[in-house]
Amino acid sequence: MLFSTFHRLVACLLLCAAAQAHALTAEAARAMAAGDTDERIAALQQAIATPDDATVAFIRAMADDSVKIASGKAIVVKDDKGLDPVTGATVPVPADAEDIVNNNRMRGEFDAALASLQLLSSDVAQRRAAVDALREETDEARLPLIEKALAAEQDAGLKSRLSAIRARMLIGSSDPARRLEAANQLAESGNPATRTVLLEQLRAEQDPQARAAMQAALKRVEDRLQWGERLAALFSGISLGSILLLVALGLAITYGLMGVINMAHGELMMIGAYATYVMQGLFQKYLPGAFDWYLVAAVPVAFCASALMGAVLERGVIRFLYGRPLETLLATWGISLVLQQLVRTVFGAQNVGVENPAWMSGGVQLMDNLQLPWNRLVIVAFAFAVLAGVAFLISRTRLGLFVRGVTQNRPIASCMGVNTARVDTYAFALGSGIAGLAGCALSQVGNVGPDLGQSYIVDAFMVVVLGGVGQLAGTVYAALGLGVLNKFLEGWTGAVLAKIAVLVLIIIFIQKRPQGIFAVKGRTAD
Repeated sequence: MLFSTFHRLVACLLLCAAAQAHALTAEAARAMAAGDTDERIAALQQAIATPDDATVAFIRAMADDSVKIASGKAIVVKDDKGLDPVTGATVPVPADAEDIVNNNRMRGEFDAALASLQLLSSDVAQRRAAVDALREETDEARLPLIEKALAAEQDAGLKSRLSAIRARMLIGSSDPARRLEAANQLAESGNPATRTVLLEQLRAEQDPQARAAMQAALKRVEDRLQWGERLAALFSGISLGSILLLVALGLAITYGLMGVINMAHGELMMIGAYATYVMQGLFQKYLPGAFDWYLVAAVPVAFCASALMGAVLERGVIRFLYGRPLETLLATWGISLVLQQLVRTVFGAQNVGVENPAWMSGGVQLMDNLQLPWNRLVIVAFAFAVLAGVAFLISRTRLGLFVRGVTQNRPIASCMGVNTARVDTYAFALGSGIAGLAGCALSQVGNVGPDLGQSYIVDAFMVVVLGGVGQLAGTVYAALGLGVLNKFLEGWTGAVLAKIAVLVLIIIFIQKRPQGIFAVKGRTAD
């Protein structure tokens, strides 16, 4: 019994001694706070190798500029009170105490040190944030802490990313075997920074085996990055195509089905975007707790605002100009200028910002160089939902039947008892409301201003003409095709030349097939 008690006492003393050996000391605190930058960084890295709570708190205080030096000692100043960084006891702050000087390099070291310490946190979110902060770290001095975190990590995804960080640190090791190991491991990386690290190391590598491994790893990394870039371009094209689809859907009704060349279509989109901006302001002022849902409320408001304006436009101007496309073009162009000036008078000439709700912020990380933003994903889904709604309305409802009947043969529809004037108003209001939905979606990916519609009106007409006048399926194919083609060409030629190339291709296609991708069939087709 006495022997067992003696052994317990010895073990406790050894544990206390070990803890004391790793605890923050006044000398270590002073070394981290004052002196040459290289010496401070060396002291900092030594401290975080075996940190305690006092060390972590002191590093945070230095990062917050809350540390002073007096008589060769570091003092933490908090709420105008001095604290001993080692014991936490209150100490006086001398009048001649000097603030520590932190340059940008030192601040970067503080951030990296705090991120490294978070690797040992019990909170997986903090560990994930720490891994994100250290993803491009190459300083081998932090290797012991990375290996310690790697041994303790249970999450498979974080463990894999920690292994990649460790490999990036080992690639510059003085041991050729460790460099060879690191090169083999980095071959599985898709991080663009890994390519830079391998290229830099290859310039100085002398060992034949390590050099061959690095060259093989570099090729695999570049292949993976190229696939990521292709997928990113494909998604960007689909995203652009979905926006063009939203913009062109309303025009497919007003121009494709009704034959009205509506140059004010872009301004109807602008009205939907500004309606979204107004709803954002109302939620910020009256319902701040429900702000994240303002966009849900803005969707019907944007539709109704643009549809009402479209109905007024059709009743007041368009109905007198059916069958006279040139006059319609000139009249709607003038109306577009009036609407732009009206918006400038009410909201000002400057662009206004529309915030993304919290649930549309961030994105899905599929690869190291491929992230799909939530706002773009939501807009793609929204575009196809609107498409499904329009297709159902045109093909399965009484209003859709009347619209198709009036479009195909107005006199016969009138003889059958259809109120053609009312159908015209409903159809034009529907096309205008869809333009408002496009403006609501566009407000989530860019600024809202009086010139918003001018950026998309030409593209919208190109989509409708290329797809086939009056053909919803053709509008879908044309919108997505132009979006993907434009983004892939941008990667080779740049944005301006890509736009010119797409326009030239459309002209050539229309010359060969004037009716578009899908031609109108039947006895009424010209």
